[in-house]
Amino acid sequence: MKKFYGRIKEIEALEQIEKNSLVSANFTIMEGRRRIGKTSLLKKFIEDKKGCYLFTSRTSEPLLCRQWQEQLEAELGFKIFGNITKLADLFEQIMEFSKREHFILVIDEFQDLQLINPSVFSEMQNIWDSNKDDSKINLIVCGSVYSMMIKIFEDSKEPLFGRATAKISLKSFSPSVCKTILKDFNPRYKNEDLLCLYMLSGGVPKYIFLLMESGSVTKEKMLKYVTGITSPFLIDGKDILVSEMGKDYGIYFSILYLISTGMTAQSEIDSVIQKNTGAYLSNLYKVFNVIRPIRPLFSKPESRNVRWQITDCYLRFYFWFVYANQSLIELGQHDLLEGLITRDYETFTGKTLEYYFKEKIKEENQITLLGGWWDKKSKNEIDLIAVNEIEKKCLIYEIKRNAKKIDLNALKEKVDSFKQNIPGYEISFTGLSMDDM
Repeated sequence: MKKFYGRIKEIEALEQIEKNSLVSANFTIMEGRRRIGKTSLLKKFIEDKKGCYLFTSRTSEPLLCRQWQEQLEAELGFKIFGNITKLADLFEQIMEFSKREHFILVIDEFQDLQLINPSVFSEMQNIWDSNKDDSKINLIVCGSVYSMMIKIFEDSKEPLFGRATAKISLKSFSPSVCKTILKDFNPRYKNEDLLCLYMLSGGVPKYIFLLMESGSVTKEKMLKYVTGITSPFLIDGKDILVSEMGKDYGIYFSILYLISTGMTAQSEIDSVIQKNTGAYLSNLYKVFNVIRPIRPLFSKPESRNVRWQITDCYLRFYFWFVYANQSLIELGQHDLLEGLITRDYETFTGKTLEYYFKEKIKEENQITLLGGWWDKKSKNEIDLIAVNEIEKKCLIYEIKRNAKKIDLNALKEKVDSFKQNIPGYEISFTGLSMDDM
C-alpha cells in the first residue's frame, strides 16, 4: 500500500466533523488548487468508515444519476426507488435515507454539477434546508476549479451561500513533509536536490510523487524528467489556468510571465502590456488565487508600495522557463530547454529559497506576522521578517544560497533603518542559506 504523508491537522478536523455529524447534518467544503491531494485525502478518510465517494463526470444527467445510484446501493446498501433521472430526486432520497442512518457522502468535482443541470444548486438548497434538521449525513464536497467553488459557496447571490457548516482549505505539503518524502526515496539526498524539488513542486503532492515515482530523486534527474517529451510539467500550468480563466487567458499569462521574471510592480507591468492591468491583477488575486499583493511589513493597508508575487512555486517555474520557451518545446528541442534551466537555475532558485524558508519558519515558529520589508526607494530591503506581536519579538533574516555571501554588517544597517517601525520589540537577526534547509 502506498504510504500516506502529512495531513495530520486536516484528518483531525475531518474526524471532528464526523463526530458532529452523528448528532446533526454537516456540510463541508474542501477547496484547494488542482493536484493538491483533495481526492486522496478524502478517500483515505472514508476508507474504514461507512461512506461513499461520488465523482462528477461530465455526462448527461440521467446517466450520472444511474452511475451514482448504482454506487450508493453497492457501497451504502440502501435501496433507491424508481428510475431516477434527476439529480434533485436522487439527492432527496439520499437525505431521506440519512434520517435513518449516518454515513459520509463525498462529491468530487462538485462545481461540474452546474454544467450538467444549471438549476441543480437551487434544488439542492431547498432539499437541504427541508431535511437537514432531521439528518445525520456528513456531506463533503470538493472541486478543482477554485474560482467556481468560491462563487458557489461564498457569493451571497448563489443558492448554496451560507449552507456550509465547515470549510477546509488544503495547502501544499510543509517543508518537513517534503524532506521526509525525499528522504524515503533518496536517503542520501543533498540540499540541492531538496531545493530543486521545492522549485518544481512547492510542496504540491502530485508533482512530488510524479518525480519520486519516476526515480527523479536528484536535481539532475528532476531537470531531465521535467523537460522530457512526456513531462506533465510542460503542460500542467496551461491546463490548470485555462480551466479557471477560459479562452481569454492571453493577457493573464503575459502578466504572470512578467511577474515571474521580477516585474512585480503594476507600473512596470503596464508599461510592457501597454494598458492598465489593475483589473487583471485583481482577478488573478481575488478570483483565481494565483498571485497576492506584497507590502512592506507594518506599512499602511492602503499603501501603494505594492509588489505582486506568484503564490505557487510550480507556476513561477512554468512561466519563467516553460511558457517563455514554448518554441523550443514545439520544435522538440528538449535538451536546449534543459540547458536553459540549468544555466539560470542558481539565479532562479534564490527566490525559491525565500519561499522555502518562509514556509519553514511558519511551520517551526510561533509568529503573528511574516513578510519582507523595503523602503520607498527600495534601497534598503530585508528578505524575511518573522514577528510575534504577543511576545514583542522580531526575527530578521538575510537569505542567500551561499552562506559565504551573507553580510551581517550590511544586514545590521538595514535593521537600523527598519526598527523604527517596531519600537519596544526585541530584535535579532541572522543569515539563512542552503546549509540551513
